Amino acid sequence: MATLTTQTTPAMRNIAPTRRGIALAVILTSQLMMVLDTSIITTALPLVQRSFHLSTTGLAWVQSGYALAFGGLLLLGARAGDLFGRRRVFVAGVALFSIASLATGLAPNSVLLLSARAAQGVGAAAAIPSTLALILVSYPGVKERARAVALYSAVGGAGGALGNLVGGLFTEYLSWRWGMLVNVPIGAAVLVIAPRVLAETPRQGSRFDLAGALTLTLGMTALVFGLTELEATRAIAVAALAAAAVLLPASVLVERRAAAPIVPLALFRSVERSGAYLGRILIVGAMFSLFYFLSQYLQNVRGFTPLATGAAFIPLTGLFFAMAYVVPVLSRVIGRPVLLLASLVVATLGMLWLSRLDASTGFWAGVVLPLIVLGVGQGIAIILLTGSGMSDVPAEIAGAASGLVNTAHQLGGTIGLAVLTIVFTAALGPSGHLTAAAFSTVFGVATLFYGLAVVVAVVMLIAKRNRA
Repeated sequence: MATLTTQTTPAMRNIAPTRRGIALAVILTSQLMMVLDTSIITTALPLVQRSFHLSTTGLAWVQSGYALAFGGLLLLGARAGDLFGRRRVFVAGVALFSIASLATGLAPNSVLLLSARAAQGVGAAAAIPSTLALILVSYPGVKERARAVALYSAVGGAGGALGNLVGGLFTEYLSWRWGMLVNVPIGAAVLVIAPRVLAETPRQGSRFDLAGALTLTLGMTALVFGLTELEATRAIAVAALAAAAVLLPASVLVERRAAAPIVPLALFRSVERSGAYLGRILIVGAMFSLFYFLSQYLQNVRGFTPLATGAAFIPLTGLFFAMAYVVPVLSRVIGRPVLLLASLVVATLGMLWLSRLDASTGFWAGVVLPLIVLGVGQGIAIILLTGSGMSDVPAEIAGAASGLVNTAHQLGGTIGLAVLTIVFTAALGPSGHLTAAAFSTVFGVATLFYGLAVVVAVVMLIAKRNRA
């Protein structure tokens, strides 16, 4: 795995292996719980739409409301961890997320449903940036850290697919609401255990870059909102994107002069790290959209139940976790840059295969086998890109780097869903009738996302060889 320059206290270095294992389990459980929320409700979307009488745009906001708060506030959450202690901010984020999950599960109307989903996003934005940084300081050994980061990456990658299965189980046998309510006891357990097993990290200074926080948070929120609304309310979306086009460059100017920037620009001086962020945006954009659209294809075109739809993603989920054990071995044999390039080519072929589906496509040959190929390629790539995103990062800005990794992940999902929703709507035509051809078109465009990621990997490989 890529290295991280850590500054650990004696207490951190002397953490017992058993306690370290429990700490990792707590972090991975929390991360999985929050990542699941991007997709756990996906298999229930047709039911949610009917229950709350939502339009197509309103239905998208069940997903996008969470993504908007999550993606817009991630970098601010990362800086809060640096300032106030990552364990403290992590625990606060889990608490808010758990309370908002209860509100989501009990929501009597669409207004409260969407508001609670946004509150979940705020809690996740506070907690998630600290998770990777807490893992890194808890595992000073290179091999142990590599294994922990690989598992962390696998959880992040598999969460979306696993959410479809869990959501399908709840929707089929209980209610989609249980997909939200189950977070409450899990979150309560994390709140009890985390302070006992997670070492608090030193506070990195006391200054807060207010101007940077405002421009970055408003700029990211405007970007995510504009992309989400682009298909529904074009004028408002364009205004939001215009605001983002002003605020985000302004934030760069602010960060260049700030004594304690929200996002240290030094993180982008490495081609490896910058490529990792961009590559993650592309492949997560493709994969997040796959969960969303393939779930609808299986239910609305093929007539699958929510449970059967979720079960279709089991091979993908299993391979994501399996790759956590394969990547360290393959990295030593063929090297990380070459392995990244190869994995992205494999993922591209898997998505291209899936784009050939139609109304009569065989389930095993046309859906399951492409998902297996995607599971191998995406599973390897997401682990390698996580390591590259944290490559040679000093401990004092580990929280910011972790925030960027997770921001790229969330932004990728939002951009991918926004772009491919526009493609999907155009493919449906004036009638709006769901057809297999429309889904095939979406997956064809998603293939281009992977193709662009291959180009990014080539640039990273060339830069690596030029430095050697």
